[in-house]
Amino acid sequence: MSLSESASNKPADPYKEKNLDTETSVEGKVNGLIEFATKCKFGMMTTRDAISGMLVSRCMAIAGTENGIDLIFHTNTATGKADELKNDPHVNVSFLKDSDWASISGTAQIIQDTEEVKKHYTSALKAWFGDLGDGVHDGSAKDPRLGVIKIRTLTATYAIAHSASITRTLEVAKGAVTGRAASVNTLREISLKDIELWRRSKELVA
Repeated sequence: MSLSESASNKPADPYKEKNLDTETSVEGKVNGLIEFATKCKFGMMTTRDAISGMLVSRCMAIAGTENGIDLIFHTNTATGKADELKNDPHVNVSFLKDSDWASISGTAQIIQDTEEVKKHYTSALKAWFGDLGDGVHDGSAKDPRLGVIKIRTLTATYAIAHSASITRTLEVAKGAVTGRAASVNTLREISLKDIELWRRSKELVA
């Protein structure tokens, strides 16, 4: 008998039932998500390899945000991830800091527009791009390899711990003994519908 067919009226996912935040507005959830992601700065971006179909992740530093919900990253357009994104633009970016975490799913677009690159450029990028010594590929804002990845957020889930570490440990220990789900964080889900409504509300204000 599957859980859906069970005679029990208990939730199949008691952790989610115990920790899910159903009170915060969509705007509050979106603002909390972007605040957390930008504070983390570094996230793991997952793409799909065009040849093997395998999922591939690498650490990326946020260069900026757009529309209050979309993420921007620098990229070397001559690398494998650029080919992966051209083949399949669907991505996931995850963040982790202490006991807090976030997972953002969306679609990516690679932009090589010079003005867009200059907007987010920092001289520290030279350490990653290097100077090839040909007067062109020098790691500057004019380097043709340099581009930005814009990720349009579609859905997201994130969790923020709402108590001290020792309190969370005790809560987990109590749950292990009693069989009751531990209340250890504030779990927030942002659906595709939530984000579409949020975007429309911002367009009306603009």
